[in-house]
Amino acid sequence: MPASSEFVKLCRSQVAIAVSLGATFSAVYLTQELVEGSEAKLVPIAVYPETSVEPENQELRLEPASSSTVKPMPRRLAAPALAVEASTVGAIAPEPLPGFENSSNQCQGPGNVLGLLVSGREDRAWNDREEAQIQQIARTLALACILDQRSQWMHQELGSSRQIQAQVYDTMHNLLHQFKSPLTALRTFGKLLARRLVPEDKNRNVAYSIVRESDRLSELLGQFDRTVDTGEANLRLPSGTSETATSNIELIQHSPLSLLPVANLDESCVVTEVLKPLLISAEAIASERHLSLLADIPADLPPVSASDRALREVLSNLIDNALKYTPAGRQIYIKVSYEANHRPLPAIAVAVSDTGSGIPPQDLEHLFERHYRGEKAQTEIPGTGLGLAIARDLVRQMQGEIQVFSPVNPEWLPSSAAHLYPTDSGTTFVVWLPMKKENNCL
Repeated sequence: MPASSEFVKLCRSQVAIAVSLGATFSAVYLTQELVEGSEAKLVPIAVYPETSVEPENQELRLEPASSSTVKPMPRRLAAPALAVEASTVGAIAPEPLPGFENSSNQCQGPGNVLGLLVSGREDRAWNDREEAQIQQIARTLALACILDQRSQWMHQELGSSRQIQAQVYDTMHNLLHQFKSPLTALRTFGKLLARRLVPEDKNRNVAYSIVRESDRLSELLGQFDRTVDTGEANLRLPSGTSETATSNIELIQHSPLSLLPVANLDESCVVTEVLKPLLISAEAIASERHLSLLADIPADLPPVSASDRALREVLSNLIDNALKYTPAGRQIYIKVSYEANHRPLPAIAVAVSDTGSGIPPQDLEHLFERHYRGEKAQTEIPGTGLGLAIARDLVRQMQGEIQVFSPVNPEWLPSSAAHLYPTDSGTTFVVWLPMKKENNCL
């Protein structure tokens, strides 16, 4: 890599220091990439005086390492440490650059020559103090050369990475565009199907569920589109963040599904209304998988302080997990209750219990970590390990709490099933949601 302008300026400043010590000639040469069995070419970087080429009778040629005719050389810059060779100067080898000890990108490899610092004068020999200062100059240039090449390499890597990211964003835009057409068609088919079915037909609810889930996908698709646009805008910025990009980031952060603090804490919803469409979809899936779903939901529940979109995402994740991990022929239970004595505030509790194999104790403490699947990763059941992490973060946004019990906690089973349920397996998730303030007895 060619030397940067900053490194050239440093070389000139260090040559000036050598001149201030009494050198009548001083120059910094860098080697090109060393090839075994061939001579390394030297490229002048900074020379004083500028009209000079090199001191008379001074050999400025690097012999191959295998050569037995290597001649005494002037001060040599070596990576990662420094070696200074002269007829009266011993070798100096300081520690490698911190953090670069095991780097595969060292300048030409440990012990190889980076270049030469040549300083000379004819009126008198260098004393020990001056030799030490010249050695320090060589050391400074050696470390600076490593940093300079490292910086240029990192800029090249950054450029390559940005090109790859740009290609990824282009692909994502293409996929999002292609995704919208079948989604629109799916929603339209659901509407047409619902209109053609009589109100008494149970399949009518399934058709409306198709429309609702299509609307949900449209919302997520819009957020996905905005997120991609923001990432692409930031990718094109040379540095910092533009006002437009900042505005886009704030929009994403304030979204109730962004996993960041909710902007409007006065939002409220009724758990029953959020659960109703989810149960219609869940019952259809349970029937197809030969599962039974039993729900115990009181009527006239008071509203809770929560976003209906965020709560829908939480409960959808928990119900989907129950459907996924419950073997055919078994049951899933959903229980909702009003807990007036919950501390610090009265709350609504939503419990989702399954009759699967349960969660091993070693996995429980990591259950809400992103991408953690534990023992489930060894099964054929698909998953990303994100659902529970998203659910926990959304519940925290709503000032609520989420608990997990495995084996199942019989307290959270519907009363008609509590005495039938085995207590040595299964899993229960309980979501606590604070009541709307005007409904609290404060």
